[in-house]
Amino acid sequence: MKKGKWLAVMLAVLCVGVLSACGSAPKGGEGWFAPDYTFDESGDSFNEITENDFILTETEAKSSFSLDANSASYSYMRAVLNDGRHVDKNAVRIEEMINYFSYDYPAPEADEAVALSANMGDCPWNDAHKLMTVGVRTQEVDVGSVRNNLVFLVDSSGSMYGDDRLGLLQNAFALLTENLTENDRISVVTYAGDARVILRGVRGDEGVRIRQAVYEIEAGGSTAGAKGIRTAYEIAAENYIAGGNNRVILATDGDFNVGVSTQAGLEKLIKEKRETGIYLSVLGFGMGNYKDDKMETLAKNGNGNYAYVDSLFTARKILVQEMGGTLVTVARDAKAQVTFDPTVVKSYRLIGYENKLLTPEQFEDDKTDAGELGAGLTVTALYEVELIGEGKAAIAAVRYKDPGTTDDAVTEVTADVATGNCDSEDFRFITAVAEFGLLLRDSAYKADASFAAVVERLNALSSAESDVYRKDFKTLVKKAADIYNM
Repeated sequence: MKKGKWLAVMLAVLCVGVLSACGSAPKGGEGWFAPDYTFDESGDSFNEITENDFILTETEAKSSFSLDANSASYSYMRAVLNDGRHVDKNAVRIEEMINYFSYDYPAPEADEAVALSANMGDCPWNDAHKLMTVGVRTQEVDVGSVRNNLVFLVDSSGSMYGDDRLGLLQNAFALLTENLTENDRISVVTYAGDARVILRGVRGDEGVRIRQAVYEIEAGGSTAGAKGIRTAYEIAAENYIAGGNNRVILATDGDFNVGVSTQAGLEKLIKEKRETGIYLSVLGFGMGNYKDDKMETLAKNGNGNYAYVDSLFTARKILVQEMGGTLVTVARDAKAQVTFDPTVVKSYRLIGYENKLLTPEQFEDDKTDAGELGAGLTVTALYEVELIGEGKAAIAAVRYKDPGTTDDAVTEVTADVATGNCDSEDFRFITAVAEFGLLLRDSAYKADASFAAVVERLNALSSAESDVYRKDFKTLVKKAADIYNM
C-alpha cells in the first residue's frame, strides 16, 4: 500500500476510536443526530402500507402477527426531518418507531427467552377509546460468551458513493470491531459489477487488519447484489461455528440492478439461504436511491433484522450498545396473538404491523415462518380498543422456537389484559410516539391528534430529558411541527 493511502486509513481508524471513547451516551449535541449532508429523496421506494382498520370482536376475536425488533423506519424518518422535509407516509411504520426505544418490561425467568406483559390506559387522541400495550422483553446474553462468524457484505457499487453511504458504512463497521475477540471469525465480501472476497475468516481480534480492509473499499460500478449474497453465504458456511452466531451483515442502499434484482426474485433467493441456519442483518444507508422495500423483504424472509443507519450515533446504538439484540438471536419464528373478549371489547385496531399480519391458522401452525428476536431487547404492540365492559379484556400470547435447534418445538407464554388506567412513564411515551406516527402518515385514525399534544405530553416526562434517545425524539417532534406547519 502506498504510504499516503496507509496514513489516510490509519487516520480514519483513529477518528472512529476517538468517537467510540465518548461512552455509551453521546455528548456532542445535535451533531450526533443530524448529519452535515443533505438528501434528495427522489428514487426512494417503499412497500405500500394500508393501515389496519377497526375489527368487530364478535366477527373476529383473534389478532395475529409476526414479531421483530426492526427500527429502520425511525432512523429514516429522523434523517428526512433533519433534512427539513416531509416523510413519505409509506416510510412510516409505527411499530418500528415504537420499537426503536427500550421499555421497562419484566425480564424473562432464567430458563425462558421471552417474558410477556400487557397494560391498558387512555387514548390521548380519542377520548372514547383506550390503548392497550403488549410488551415483550427478551433474555440478556453475555455477548462475550458467544462466538461470532460474521460476514460483512458491503455494497460497493456507484450508488453507494458518498459520506452518508460508504463513508458512514465504513465507520459503522469499525465501531462493530470494538467488541470482537480471538474466538470470532470475520470475513468481508464486496459486490459491485461482481462479488469479491476481501477477507476470509480472520480472527476477530485482528481489528486493524479488518478496519484497514473495510476502509480500502471504494464505490463504483453496477450492483450485482444477488451474486454478493450468494458469495457471502458461501463464505459464512465455510467458517460455520456450531453453536455460535453465524450471520451475514448486508450493508447497502438496496439498489440491486444486475442479476436477480426484483423484489420477488430476491425473496426467493433469500428464502433458500435461510435454510442454511445462517442469519441475516440488513443495514440501510443513504437516500435518493434508497430501496427500503427490497431491504424489508430481505430481512423479513432471511430470518433477519433491519435497521437504517443515518449517523454514527445510530451506528453505535445498533452495533455497540445493542450488539446482542442486533447479532444474537434468542427467539426464532416469534409471533404474537391477542384474543379479545367480545363482552368487554367491542372493536380493536392494531396500530402498525401491517406488513407482518398472520392469520389465526398461521399462528397455530408451528411451521409458519415468523420474526426473529435478539437478546436484551423490548418489543411492543399497540392496540386502540373500544370497550363495552370491564374486566379481562383479552389474552395475549407469544410463540417462539429455540434458535439452537432445527425442530419445530414451540414455547408459548401468555398474559392477561385487564381494563384499567395505566399511566406509567413508558405508557405515556409509547402513546406519544404512536400519535406522532399517525400525524406523519396523516392517518384516517388520527382523530384529535396534534403535534402540540405530543410535545405537551413529552414535556411532562422526565425520561424525555434524562434519556438521550427520548430527548432526541422530542426535538424531532418540534422540528416536524415546524415542517408540517402544525
